[in-house]
This record gives sequence, structure tokens and C-alpha cells, in this order.
Amino acid sequence: MRVITGSARGRSLMTLEGGDVVRPTTDRVKEAMFSIIQFELEGRCVLDLFAGSGQLGIEALSRGAEKCTFVDSDANAVEVVQKNLEHTNLKEKSIVLKADSLTYIRTTTDVFDIVIIDPPYGKGSLQKALSLLDGKLAPGGVIVCEMPLKEEIPERAGGLNLFKRYRYGKTELAVYR
Repeated sequence: MRVITGSARGRSLMTLEGGDVVRPTTDRVKEAMFSIIQFELEGRCVLDLFAGSGQLGIEALSRGAEKCTFVDSDANAVEVVQKNLEHTNLKEKSIVLKADSLTYIRTTTDVFDIVIIDPPYGKGSLQKALSLLDGKLAPGGVIVCEMPLKEEIPERAGGLNLFKRYRYGKTELAVYR
């Protein structure tokens, strides 16, 4: 797993151990995700929910995002994110929180320009997160979700509208605006 482009281009990233624990985003899907939002990253504030290794938020920072908040409930994941941020020299632009992602969304007063959601598959976390994000997105903001192919998601979630879905093998990306 590596950073694809930007200031940390080519840097390898640590990942969590165990296939049942983590499902890293493939380079193909990550490249597609960042192609979708490439002109919206510069100087923006990003939220990486269910951060895992932090690779998606780190890619956003490497490509010019101003700040990224990483949220994961697993202590090992938080440690890996912190190590990856140090390795990529992006720690100063980051906040790393050990917290339940849904609880964090419910309680934060922060507003984000871009939210990246890559939750564990099949647990309903994506739908719950979408329902809580209304009011947490800046005007003109975007939410990008990674999910298994054909997962049911709402057309509308509060003031957010499903803009488009993209298919990449057994994975889909959904964009809300």
C-alpha cells in the first residue's frame, strides 16, 4: 500500500494485520476516488471516517488538502495512522482520534469540505453515518463512500443527494453532494 501522488508520492504505508480486521482500498479504487474529487482537494478540510490505516486521508493531504481528521475506534488502527502520518511528514496537518465514528459525527461541531467514508462492510455503518452528516458538511462539500457492489444506500440523506455511483469490480464508490 502506497501514496499514489502528491507531496508523499510513492511512500509505502503500514496496514493493520488480518484480513478479517481490515480491507485496504486498492490502488485502482483509490485512484478513481481521487480522480472524482481532484479539483476539490486543494486547501480543504477532510474527515476520514473509519480511518483504518489512514491511507485515504493521507492521500488527500498529499494531494493538497489543508487538514484531515482521522477517526477510528480501534487503538491499533489509531497507532498505524499516527505512524503513517509521521512516515509521510503529514502529521502537522492532522488530527487523529480514537473514537467511534458514529459517536464522533453526532457530537462534533466541526464542519468539513470533504468526508471520506470507508466503513466495515455489511454492518449498516455507512447508512448510519450518512444520516448523521447533515449539517457537518460545508456548502459545496462532498461525501465519497466506498462500499461493496450493489449495497443499498439512500438517494437522499438529510440535505444530501446521491450524485453518482461508480463501479470498480466488486467495489462501488458513491458520491453525495
